[in-house]
Amino acid sequence: QGQLVESGGGLVQAGGSLRLSCRASGTIFNTHNMAWFRQAPGKEREFVAAITTGGNTFYPGSVQGRFTISRDDAKNTLYLQMNSLKPEDTAVYYCAAEVPKGRPSRLVGLYDYWGQGAQVTVSS
Repeated sequence: QGQLVESGGGLVQAGGSLRLSCRASGTIFNTHNMAWFRQAPGKEREFVAAITTGGNTFYPGSVQGRFTISRDDAKNTLYLQMNSLKPEDTAVYYCAAEVPKGRPSRLVGLYDYWGQGAQVTVSS
């Protein structure tokens, strides 16, 4: 069984909302920065959001103000609340964990653990 397991993907109309969840083992969740990435067909995996063990959050400009990352330490669960969804948000979304080295990385190769992915499809 994977150490990071996503849930909550689906199909939504443009302008709608979805919330993704990622349950992690306690040993990972309590000691790692957590992040969400996404990969659209034919494109590279890209950074979506990150949260430190202390709760500081980071976003790229493409989702700033629309997406919110959060963590529930009691449940070892990471969330991504996605509002005002656009067709260009369509992708497989992955949660990931990295050993903290300061500010969370936006680079795929620096993350140590990955979930299996959850499909998000936004129709126009």
